Amino acid sequence: MPSGREPEKFIRWRKAMVTDQLQGRGIRDAAVLAAMGAVPRHLFVSEALMDQAYGDYPLPIGYQQTISQPQIVAEMTQALGLLPGDRVLEIGTGSGYQAAVLAEIVFRVYTIERLQPLYMQARKLFDRLKYHNIVTRYSDGSTGWKPESPFDAVLVTAGGPSVPEVLLSQLAVGGRLVMPVGTAQSQDLLRITRTEEGFEQETLCACRFVKLIGEHGWRDE
Repeated sequence: MPSGREPEKFIRWRKAMVTDQLQGRGIRDAAVLAAMGAVPRHLFVSEALMDQAYGDYPLPIGYQQTISQPQIVAEMTQALGLLPGDRVLEIGTGSGYQAAVLAEIVFRVYTIERLQPLYMQARKLFDRLKYHNIVTRYSDGSTGWKPESPFDAVLVTAGGPSVPEVLLSQLAVGGRLVMPVGTAQSQDLLRITRTEEGFEQETLCACRFVKLIGEHGWRDE
């Protein structure tokens, strides 16, 4: 958890985000609300955008990538049904904000980023904020992280044409995968749970994410 003083306005805006955008729209998981009330979202965007960090919209982080709208971060995190002892794999570190939210809740977060500048920026920020339970990797996230599997949860923060079988294979029995699936323009947010018999799939909501680029996603343009 971050320590040290921060400007009062950010504390005030973060509390309003949790109350208005999250609780006001049906987020009920106490651990998710606490995590998003703790993570200094403004540090995960450029200095020029810090005053917009707690707004109800995504923001650009460079390299044609975005930091997701707070509500969708909360929706995806809540959908995972996380427990304190869980080990979670995140595909697409991006700014690092989602990984930090996860790290407030679970035992360990494994996060993969394919764009080296974003990977380096996020790693430095995790160190600065003392998120020692976040393990990072610079790689094609669509292939997962087999040596560290099985995972209790997998979160994919980019939209793909289908759910990669390789990611499903890295779920523990009882594990949950949440991922946007569809076209490059629009997706449905899916939750897939691994059972003793196979996999159960649910559609949670419509959404729009950047594309999952990689061996088991879209081709790099």
